[in-house]
Amino acid sequence: METLKSRELSDFLEVAGLNSYDPATITRIYAGHPQRLLRRLWQTLVPIALLLLGVLSDKISGRLKNAVVARQRAKQASNLLAELGPAFIKAGQALSTRPDIVPPVLLEELSRLQDQLPAFSSDLARACIAEDLGAPVHELFGSLEPEPISAASLGQVYRGTLKDGRAVAVKVQRPGLREQITLDLYIVRNIAAWLKTNIGLIRSDLVALIDELGKRVFEEMDYYNEASNAENFAKLHAHNARIAVPAIYRELTSRRVLTMEWMEGIKLTRLDAVQAMGVDPEELVEIGVNCSLQQLLEHGFFHADPHPGNLLALPDGRLAYLDFGMMSEVTRESRTGLIRAVVHLVNKNFDALSKDFVSLGFLAQEVNLAPIVPAFEQVFSQALEKGVSRMDFKAVTDDLSGVMYKFPFQVPPYYALIIRSLITLEGIALTVDRDFKILGAAYPYFARRLLEDSDPDLRKSLKEMLFEGEVFKWSRLENLILSAAKQQQLDLNSLIDQTLDFLFSPKAGVLRMQLVNAAADQLDAAGWQLFQRIGRRLPKQLRPPGLQNSAAVVNSNHLLSIEPIRELLSILNKLPGFEAQLLTKRLPRLLNEPDLREMGFELAKGLAERSVVRLVRDVLTDPKLKLQLNAAA
Repeated sequence: METLKSRELSDFLEVAGLNSYDPATITRIYAGHPQRLLRRLWQTLVPIALLLLGVLSDKISGRLKNAVVARQRAKQASNLLAELGPAFIKAGQALSTRPDIVPPVLLEELSRLQDQLPAFSSDLARACIAEDLGAPVHELFGSLEPEPISAASLGQVYRGTLKDGRAVAVKVQRPGLREQITLDLYIVRNIAAWLKTNIGLIRSDLVALIDELGKRVFEEMDYYNEASNAENFAKLHAHNARIAVPAIYRELTSRRVLTMEWMEGIKLTRLDAVQAMGVDPEELVEIGVNCSLQQLLEHGFFHADPHPGNLLALPDGRLAYLDFGMMSEVTRESRTGLIRAVVHLVNKNFDALSKDFVSLGFLAQEVNLAPIVPAFEQVFSQALEKGVSRMDFKAVTDDLSGVMYKFPFQVPPYYALIIRSLITLEGIALTVDRDFKILGAAYPYFARRLLEDSDPDLRKSLKEMLFEGEVFKWSRLENLILSAAKQQQLDLNSLIDQTLDFLFSPKAGVLRMQLVNAAADQLDAAGWQLFQRIGRRLPKQLRPPGLQNSAAVVNSNHLLSIEPIRELLSILNKLPGFEAQLLTKRLPRLLNEPDLREMGFELAKGLAERSVVRLVRDVLTDPKLKLQLNAAA
C-alpha cells in the first residue's frame, strides 16, 4: 500500500512539473490510476451524456428544428462546459472559433462563454507565492490586498505594492490547476479519438484540435511565457506613444506567479467614465484597431484576447493592453495571403478567393471548388453592395460559418484566433460607435500596405486590384490612395516612390503602353492642329487637298491633359500635404529609368505611324473623295 501511495505521489509531482503539453507522458501517468480517472469520468461524462441524449431525443422528434429549442440546448451546452472546469471552458472557447465543426447556433452561445470561476482561498494564493518566490509575502511586497480583484479559470489577480511603493498586479495560479487540466485533457483527447474512429460525419481532426488546445493552455499556465510575451509586445510597439504595456518584474515572477506594473485606467467600454477623464473613446478605438492590424499584418505576433477587461483607457490618453497569456503568431506567407484575399474580395473575384482559402490552409488541394465559389458569391455579393468599408463583419462571419460547416473546411488555429480577436474588438468598438465597421476601419491600413510594401506578392496583388483585364481602373487607384491617406502613418514620399516603382515594374507594362498611346494621340492631335494653322496661311492654290475646305479647329489640349497624367495628378492633389515639388525632385530618377527610354522610343514610333496615316488620310486625300469612298463603303 505504501508503495502504491508513493507511486501516486511521484506521478502527481511529475504532472505538476510538466512545463509543456506532452500527450504521451500524460497518457502514461493517468492510465496507471483508474480510480482517479473513473471518478473524473463520472463527474464529466454523465452530465455530457445526459445532455447529448436530450439533444438526440429532440432531433428524432423534430423539436430541434425549432429555433427556440435549438437555442436552449446550445445554452445548456455552454453552461455545462462552464460548470465542468477550466479545461472544458478553454475547450468551449476554442470551439467557439471553429465554424467548420460547430453549428452556427452553438457557435454563437459558445462565443459568450465566460472565463470566470469563483475565487480560491487567499491563504492558498499566499502559500503559492511563498513557495515559488522563496520568501513570505510580507518580505517580498510592501503590501498585498487580502482579496483578489478578479478571478478567472486559470488564476486570480491581487493588487499590491513593491517595497518602494510602486503599485503592482500579482497574478497567482489556481492550486492543482496543472493536475486538473492534464486529467481533463486526457479524458477529452480519448473521447475525440473515439469520435474520430467511430463517427464518420466528423471530418476535422478532433485529436489535433485537442492537442492544439493543450499546447495553448500549457502556454497560458506558464507565467514565464506570459512575461516574455508582454516584453516582446512592448518592444514591438515601443515606437507608438499611445500604446501602454505594463512592465514585468522578473525577480517576483515564476511559472505560477506573475508580478507586473499596475495600470490605473478605465475599461474602454465605460464611455461616460472615459469621457469624464478627458479622453476620446473613439480615438482610442482607432488606436486599438490600427494596433491590432499592425500586430496581425506586420509583426505577425498578436494579442488573441482583447476583451474589455484587457483594454484600458489611461488618464494620459494611452491605450493599455493587459494579459498576454493568449498570443499567437502568423507567418509572413499567411499575412500576405490574407491581404491577397481582401483584394480578391474587393474585386468580387470569388474564384480567386476560393483558391486563397486553399493556399491559406482552409481547404485541401484536392477539394472541388466549383460548389464553393457560388456559395462565396451568395455570402459576399450583397454585403459588398455598399463597399467593403460598410460591410458588417459579424454578419458576414456568421454567414461564412454556415458555408464552412456545410463544405469540407478545416480552420487553421491562427485564423480562429484572428476572427475571435477581430470580433471582440468590433464588439468593444460598437459600444463606442454604433455605426462602427471593423473592415471600414481596417481598409485604410490594407490600402497603405498594398501601396507601400515592396513584397513581390503584394506588388502582384496591387496589379490585380488596379486592373480589370487589360484596363487600368483609375477609380480603384483613387479609392486605394485616399483610403491610405486616412492613416496617420502614411508616408507621402514612400507612397510616391512606390507608385513610380509600380509604374516602371514589369507588371505595369500595360499601363505604360496606355500612357505612351495616350501621349502619342495627344501629340498627334497637337501636331495636326499646328499643321492646320500653318496650312491656312498658305495661298489657297498651294494648300494640300485635305486643307482646302477645312475650318479652323481650336484645341487647348496639352500633355498634362493626357488621361493617365491628369488622373494621377488629380488623385495626388487630393492628398493632405501633397506638393508639386514632391514630383519634380524625382525627375533625375525618372530620366535614369531604362523603361522611360523605351517609352520614348515607343512614343516616337507611335507618332511616326500616326503621321503617315494622317498624311495619307487627312492631307493628301481630297475631302470629296473621302466622302465618296465612305459612301461606297
